[in-house]
Amino acid sequence: MKHVFIIGSRGLPAKYGGFETFVNELVSRQVSDNLRYHVACLSDDSHHQHSNYKQVDCFTINPPKLGPARVIAYDMMAISYALKLIEKEGIEKPVFYILGNTIGAFISPFARRIHKIGGQLFINPDGLEWKRSKWSKPVQTYLKYSEKVMTQYADLVISDNEGIETYIQEAYPWSKTTFIAYGTDLAPTNFSKDSVQVRSFFDQWGIEEKGYYLIIGRFVPENNYAAAIREFMASNTRRDLVIVCNHEGSSYFEQLRQETRFDQDSRIKFVGTVYDKDLLKYLRQECRAYIHGHEVGGTNPSLLEALAQTNENLVLGVDFNRKVALNTAHYWSKETGSLTSLIHQVDSQPESLNLGQAAKRHMQAHYTWEEIVRQYEDLFLK
Repeated sequence: MKHVFIIGSRGLPAKYGGFETFVNELVSRQVSDNLRYHVACLSDDSHHQHSNYKQVDCFTINPPKLGPARVIAYDMMAISYALKLIEKEGIEKPVFYILGNTIGAFISPFARRIHKIGGQLFINPDGLEWKRSKWSKPVQTYLKYSEKVMTQYADLVISDNEGIETYIQEAYPWSKTTFIAYGTDLAPTNFSKDSVQVRSFFDQWGIEEKGYYLIIGRFVPENNYAAAIREFMASNTRRDLVIVCNHEGSSYFEQLRQETRFDQDSRIKFVGTVYDKDLLKYLRQECRAYIHGHEVGGTNPSLLEALAQTNENLVLGVDFNRKVALNTAHYWSKETGSLTSLIHQVDSQPESLNLGQAAKRHMQAHYTWEEIVRQYEDLFLK
């Protein structure tokens, strides 16, 4: 039996974003009987409590409230507890899979202990976290240093984007790397045009099928909301721009309003967050085109979801995005007029069903959760 300890996600069941969804899919779709997963779960009220979720050993960690540093304490305490568990239960040759680089500057003693018991240390660097504008310069410097140190002690660096793997290989040539993609849900929506939830939402926001462009994503500057909104406002399309994001209570929302004056354009509609997966799928399916402006990171789940559901995707042409979408999307740059021109082009032509079919075939061939889980199980059992 191979025991795999997953550290760095918020835990199970998944309630948040990318890492949590990944862990949930990994354990939910487990095929091999020779794997036993142990997953650290961030908690505010319990500590070292075990529960069983889909045959997974989930254990809680309640780190002190240290602001942004709490996640570092969380990882350190989770690894320490896992090592005690391994000693207590006589587990041999465990795999530690750490998601993210946050603990990097403190990884050295933990890596030595893991290797001393015959274990292996795998890491997933996620995206280029140190480039995110939400972090101050000192935090960005720390995260970049952590990324470097993690690669020095890891037995394997697993990237979910080929662009990230190339970056790791070039920046840290001593690293042993591999690429395993992130997965996506290819099932079509269960909703139709006549579904109550659909009509209620569309009536509330005054939109209609194929009458809008769509953006879905975390509401952060590096997802280039300002550029996308400016370019859309400069276009003469009569369609709307529907933006699904967590903008409520965000200071960035006011900053964006002052920068772009989007409130003076009735086509632009911030609709808040949407949690109904079938409604999100329907929104993707029925938009005229999806606009993807993510610039920092590896494989963004929102891009995979758009490629799986939307016929035409207008994607910022950075390396990470091109490595995912290949020739199944339209690309734009941050140069003034680039996205505007693309919107005019799409607006003036019939919808390209062929492009949508190519994107779906690409997702089916390389980005199903079944295939991703198979690759991970093969890796863990080597």
